[in-house]
Amino acid sequence: MKVANLAFGASSLGGVFHDIKEKEAIEAVFTAVDGGLNFIDVSPYYGHYKAETVLGKALKDIDRSRYYLSTKVGRYGENGVNTWDYSAKRAKESVYESMERLNIDYIDLINVHDVEFCSDLSIIANETLPALHELKAEGVVKHVGITDLQPENLKWVIEHTPKGTVESVLCFCHYCLNDDMLLDYLDFFEKNEIGVINASPLSMGLLSQRGAPSWHPAPEALKQRCSEAAKLCAERGTEIEKLAMQYSVSNPRIATTLFSSANPKNVLKNIDFVNSEYDEELAKEVQAFIGDQMRVRWANS
Repeated sequence: MKVANLAFGASSLGGVFHDIKEKEAIEAVFTAVDGGLNFIDVSPYYGHYKAETVLGKALKDIDRSRYYLSTKVGRYGENGVNTWDYSAKRAKESVYESMERLNIDYIDLINVHDVEFCSDLSIIANETLPALHELKAEGVVKHVGITDLQPENLKWVIEHTPKGTVESVLCFCHYCLNDDMLLDYLDFFEKNEIGVINASPLSMGLLSQRGAPSWHPAPEALKQRCSEAAKLCAERGTEIEKLAMQYSVSNPRIATTLFSSANPKNVLKNIDFVNSEYDEELAKEVQAFIGDQMRVRWANS
C-alpha cells in the first residue's frame, strides 16, 4: 500500500471523545479523502460499533479505489461495557461484521487491536493471526497487522511468528514531540519488512493549547511540562498542535500518521498543518525544553 504521510483515524466518528453530528462526521470523511488522505483506520471498538457504522455511511459514496481501509479485531463493547475476545472464531466473525457495517467487500488491512489486552500474547501469535491469514488466503483481507501502545509487545509477537505473518504495526503516543521511543524499534521493523503506522501525534491531548484532558494517564510533571511547551510555541508565533503534527509526519521511515476528527474544518486544518513549512529548529527547542520528561511513560504505556 502506498499511503500518504497523513491518514484519517475514524475513532472520533464513534463519539469517543464527545458527541458528534453524524452529517458533519460524514463530511469529515469526504474532506479527508478529497484532501489526499488515502488511508482510513477504524475499529469495531470505537464507539462500540458506532464509528464503523458512521464511516460505512460515508464510504458507500466514495469510490473504493480512492482509499485503503484498515479495521481491527479483538476489542469490542456493548452498552458502554468493554469486551475482549482474541479467539480465531470471533476474529473471523468480526471481519465479516465489520465489512457489513462499512459497506465494503474486502478489507485492505486487518489489525489485531491492542494486543496488550490479550492475557497471553502466544494466543495472538498462534491463534488470532493464523485465522486472519486464512481470510487473507481467501481474498477477504489483503494485509494483516497488529496494534499496541507498548512497542515491546509488537516486537514480541513479531519475534514469535513466521516472517511475513505481521505485515504492519500501529503504535501510538511514541512518535510525537514528547516521546520518540518508536525510533528505537525502526531498525527491527525494517529488518522484518514491516510497515509502520504512527498514531496520536498530539499524545492524546498532551500537546495542545487546551492541555491534557482530565482522564489522561500521564504523570503531572509531564502534563505541566507539555503545558509550558505549548506556551513556548505561542511565544514563537505558532500552535503546538501544528508543530506536533509536522514533527510526527516528518520521518520518512514511518509510513503514515493517524489523526482523528469528526469536524471537516479540523480535518482541513490538519492537512494545512502538514503542508506548511516545518520549523525543525523549533521542534528541537521544544524537545530540549521538555527535557527530562521526554519518553516518560505512564500507566500501561
